[in-house]
Amino acid sequence: MLVPRKVKYRKQHRGRRAGLAYRGSTVSFGDYGLKAMEACWLTSRQIEASRVAISRIVRKHGKMWIRIFPDKPVSKKPAETRQGKGKGGPEFWVAVIKPGRILFEVEGVSEEMAKEAFRLAGHKLPIKVKMVKRRELGG
Repeated sequence: MLVPRKVKYRKQHRGRRAGLAYRGSTVSFGDYGLKAMEACWLTSRQIEASRVAISRIVRKHGKMWIRIFPDKPVSKKPAETRQGKGKGGPEFWVAVIKPGRILFEVEGVSEEMAKEAFRLAGHKLPIKVKMVKRRELGG
């Protein structure tokens, strides 16, 4: 699973999820991309499950890029614990996803193969996603 090696601060604020993704919203490396249509926190487990689903189809034919990284720690207090005594410890890591963000990219595979890979990966994710093609410059 994806986790940062080292972070400056162990705990982070929850933050806001409003707005659209303006960074990472175009297909940059591959021919096809999987685009998020909703905002969410994607956990490292969900990213890994999607990666495995895509790589099973793309493995021998093409190349895959993961365009997101879970760098936000989410802390939780244990169940049935009284209030107070500080914030809980970090439990898992998430990537903050905004609508329009490209999550995965593939190249070297047919459009049907990419569509099938992204369909399987979409079932592993808690949000609506869609496949997008790369736009060539000047065309």
